[in-house]
Amino acid sequence: MTSMMIFRGVEVGEEATATVSIAKAQSTEQPHFSFWSRFSATAMANAASGFAVDDDCKLKFLELKAKRTYRFIVFKIEEEQKQVIVEKLGEPAESYENFTASLPADECRYAVYDFDFVTEENCQKSRIFFIAWSPDTSRVRSKMIYASSKDRFKRELDGIQVELQATDPTEIGLDVIKSRAS
Repeated sequence: MTSMMIFRGVEVGEEATATVSIAKAQSTEQPHFSFWSRFSATAMANAASGFAVDDDCKLKFLELKAKRTYRFIVFKIEEEQKQVIVEKLGEPAESYENFTASLPADECRYAVYDFDFVTEENCQKSRIFFIAWSPDTSRVRSKMIYASSKDRFKRELDGIQVELQATDPTEIGLDVIKSRAS
C-alpha cells in the first residue's frame, strides 16, 4: 500500500510528494542564490565603474594641463545624471584661497589644482594636484559614492602628479600643498 499525503488540499502519492518536495527545495534555494549573484554582480560593476565621466571633464583637464587655461577645476558627481561633471573653473590669476573657498563645507567634490612654485635651486615648477574633498559633515552616502568612484575618475585624468585626500581645510592648507609639491 502506498502512503498518501495531502498537498494544498489534494491527496497525492509518494512519487508526487517527492517531486513536490524537490521542486519546493529548488524554488526556495534558487531565488536566494540568484538574488545574491545579481546583487554581487551589480555591486561589483558599480564599485568598479563608478559614475560616467562627462567628456567636458577630460577636455577642461587637458586645457589646464597643456595650455594652462585654468588654475583649478572643481568636479561634482551629478547623481541624477549618474556622471561626473565640471562644477567650477578657476581662472589662471585666481589664488589658492579662491580655490579652497570654492569647495563646499558640507559636500564632497573632486578637484585639480595647478600649483606653481619655485624650487631651492630657483627653478620655476608646477605640480598638478588631485584633491578628493570629503568633509566630515557631508552625507555618508555621498562619501561612499565619491570614494568608490575616485580611482576610475583619476584614471580619466592623465597627468595627475600629487594626490591628496582631505576631510577638513587644514588638510589642504597652503603649507601642506607646498610640502607635497617638492
